[in-house]
Amino acid sequence: MLTTTSRTRPVNALGSAAVILTLLLSSGCNELNVPDFNNLDLGDLETNPTPAKIAQAAQGMLIGARVQVGEQNGYVSLLGILGRESYNFDPADPRFITEMLIGPLDGGSPAFGGNLFELPYRNIRNGNTLLGAVDAVAGLTDEQREATRGFVKTIQALDYLDVINTRDDLGAPIDVNQDPTGEPAPIATKEEVFDHIVQLLDEGSAHLQAGGSSFPFGLSDGFANFTTPASFLTFNRALKARVEVYRGNYAAALEALDASFLDPGAPLTFGAYHSYSTRSGDLQNQLFDPTGRAILAHPSIITDAQLRPNGALDARTSKVTPLAEPRTVQGITTDLVFTIYQSNIAPIPIIRNEELILLRAEANLGLNNLTAALDDIDFIRERSGGLAPYSGPVTQSALLDELLYNKRYSLLFEGGHRWIDARRYGRLDKLPKAVSTHNVISRFPFPEAECLAREQAPPEGCG
Repeated sequence: MLTTTSRTRPVNALGSAAVILTLLLSSGCNELNVPDFNNLDLGDLETNPTPAKIAQAAQGMLIGARVQVGEQNGYVSLLGILGRESYNFDPADPRFITEMLIGPLDGGSPAFGGNLFELPYRNIRNGNTLLGAVDAVAGLTDEQREATRGFVKTIQALDYLDVINTRDDLGAPIDVNQDPTGEPAPIATKEEVFDHIVQLLDEGSAHLQAGGSSFPFGLSDGFANFTTPASFLTFNRALKARVEVYRGNYAAALEALDASFLDPGAPLTFGAYHSYSTRSGDLQNQLFDPTGRAILAHPSIITDAQLRPNGALDARTSKVTPLAEPRTVQGITTDLVFTIYQSNIAPIPIIRNEELILLRAEANLGLNNLTAALDDIDFIRERSGGLAPYSGPVTQSALLDELLYNKRYSLLFEGGHRWIDARRYGRLDKLPKAVSTHNVISRFPFPEAECLAREQAPPEGCG
């Protein structure tokens, strides 16, 4: 049950689950090592903060943001199913088809419709605890405090973004500092949630600019390119650019992109990632499924691909490969598995250079700067897809089709981008249905616990 709304569970009953998300032992390298959590708790961080505990909790924010991203019923997988990037043929759970493709999504099902909600809020609330501890701790310089505040608010913004991406026009709670035994936090509108995300990112930016030359803690391997306040600021601005594009604030998106790590001369893979390992107690990337036991790729990835000048398919189709034999479950057939994640410790992108170039194209397209938009589209077509330059009509409508094609293939199975983009542009009805009984679902409902905690449940999202 949500920490923002629970009436039946006291806050300290989050116990080891909250601790696991937030408290780690510091190490001398950029890895997140998982310690014995029995001797650490959030109450101790609040009442007796030290620089070491601040460092542990800050590292834990990355663990909290990573939970439910790379699971087989996590963010990438479930949004991939809704966006017709992937299937899950898990023989132990038919709901990957009956609920995710036929529906309706069930808010009482914490593994499916009620998923991807509670844990981001735990991380946000834990971030607020950390911010309070930063204000009270002795032994940190003012610059180290500022660097920590900027880091925490940026990760909180990422958590809120994941929530609103799944709930969309239902909105979501913002105020997570409610007494868990008291009245639930009100449901803010989608626009208000996005406003709050931008506020966090802008506040985080100001903190990072005052944060000196280093963080008082290490970051995970996935943030190897963003280990100082100055470099982490470019990650902060990259997230803001994505959010401003989502909001249709294209001029603001371009301004954020100018301050981000966008660089056509850098590898397209350059960016920030969730990292995984096989260390005891750590998480592995469950999207790695080379035999296709559960996770398979949608056949339209091949059938919809454009051709290169030599007649071969778009080079990005190498992100999938055929199985020896097709598989059919509940009337759905595919013979493709993903090759994107080549081991159980492969990192999962949060945001990377290739997306930023496409976001710049999208922002320029929204401002009707067609030549600038086409330049970036062609750059990605040629460099990532091996395709010839675009030769179709240079109109806003035609270039939008081309942009969305390239976002689909460049960001395939990385974070639900196709589903989110199809919804933003009113194109969910264009997504394919393998069987006539299938439906294209536009959003997740609120978890049942969120609805039951309220005297008057929201009329939408609590069916």
